[in-house]
Amino acid sequence: MNLFDRISEDIKKAMLAREKVRLEALRGVKKEFLEAKTAKGANGELSDDTATKIMVKMVKQRKESAKIYEENNRQELADNELAEAAVIEEYLPRQLSAEELEAELKAIIAETGASSAKEMGKVMGVATKRLAGKAEGKLISAKVKELLA
Repeated sequence: MNLFDRISEDIKKAMLAREKVRLEALRGVKKEFLEAKTAKGANGELSDDTATKIMVKMVKQRKESAKIYEENNRQELADNELAEAAVIEEYLPRQLSAEELEAELKAIIAETGASSAKEMGKVMGVATKRLAGKAEGKLISAKVKELLA
């Protein structure tokens, strides 16, 4: 079962269980999936890779919104955004630990032959593709800088 079908099934379950936050989060995900499926050049298909990228983006947006709400003393809205982010994260691949991330990046650096900070772009190109959904871009970037310094 692909992600699109899994989300659709879980929407039904959330409706029956009357889980409001879960239902809203999953409906938002399905909306984004449908838009991606019907976008120009998508031929009505949605790969799991594309779906994962969409969900990573959605989690990032929810966390950024929560941060803004907290800065404006709107904790109830921030809590809702964080709850939705947690629901969406359940469908993403397990995030790499700091040690696993470092090991993966060292392998990529060795593979690309990069030796200085000037070659960071070469490493980041491979790393962002290979680690998509498994680690945040900011974390990858910071660790690559550290390893190439």
